[in-house]
Amino acid sequence: MERKTFDLGDVVMMKKQHPCGANEMEIIRMGMDIRIKCVKCKHSILLPRAKFEKSLKKVLRSAAPEAVEPGADNTAEQGS
Repeated sequence: MERKTFDLGDVVMMKKQHPCGANEMEIIRMGMDIRIKCVKCKHSILLPRAKFEKSLKKVLRSAAPEAVEPGADNTAEQGS
C-alpha cells in the first residue's frame, strides 16, 4: 500500500466528514500531532499523526507552488 504524502497548507479529504457537513480540511500544523482546520466552519482539530494518516482519504489540493521555468518571469523586464 502506497503511503500518502501531505504537507503544510494542503487541503485534504478525511474518511468521515465534519459535523458541519464539509469534507475539506486544511493542514495548519505538522509535527507529532497534526492540526487540521475545517474549510467551511474554520473549527480546528488536533490529531495524533498516526490517527490522521489512518483517517486521511486523499489530498484534494496541494499547497506546493508550481515550478517556474527559468527566465520566464524576467522577460518583460529585459525589454525596458
